[in-house]
Amino acid sequence: MRTLSLLETRVLGTLYEKHRTVPDSYPLTLNALVSGSNQKTSRSPVMEASEAEVQAALDSLKSANLVMETSGGRVSRYSHNIERVLQVPSQSVAILTVLMLRGPQTAGELRINCERLHSFADISAVEGFLEELAARPAGALVVQLARLPGSRENRWAHLLSGAPKLETIEKDVPLGEAAGLKADVARLESELAALKELVARIAKELGVS
Repeated sequence: MRTLSLLETRVLGTLYEKHRTVPDSYPLTLNALVSGSNQKTSRSPVMEASEAEVQAALDSLKSANLVMETSGGRVSRYSHNIERVLQVPSQSVAILTVLMLRGPQTAGELRINCERLHSFADISAVEGFLEELAARPAGALVVQLARLPGSRENRWAHLLSGAPKLETIEKDVPLGEAAGLKADVARLESELAALKELVARIAKELGVS
């Protein structure tokens, strides 16, 4: 399967989420998808996608058979086909959906945030499905991220949009720790400047250019 854009994963995740949480409104209209994709809560990062952009994402997802359009009535409606295309169980799709909508998560966070989509018995059950998705013969769909300074647990990210970008220290490290790291960097830079001055003075005294 080709790499999806961030908006395509947002639209796909929204479709699956609404399918599981508000089945009476599913399949979704374009307006509902725009609203769901731009939802300010439970979405990371927050987006401001236009109707035209969401429609373009739907058309692209349709070409990949991940989305199906239902004609008839006054408006078109859209449904997902993610389980059949990816050939993974609903538990795995629930995990992927939360990762697509909320960004990287720990196994504990996934268990909590998947509650409306699938109720996992414990964290080990989530970890089991994560490991299966990471070792999938057809290609990994999730990856475990390196643990950052100050973090107690490893987080996981989906790979539907390709390898995740490394995040900045300021975003992931507690404010106090980030300030300490910046202070260390400033101190090292000051010591390096002093060392350069010392070397330059010695070189001048020895007549070395």
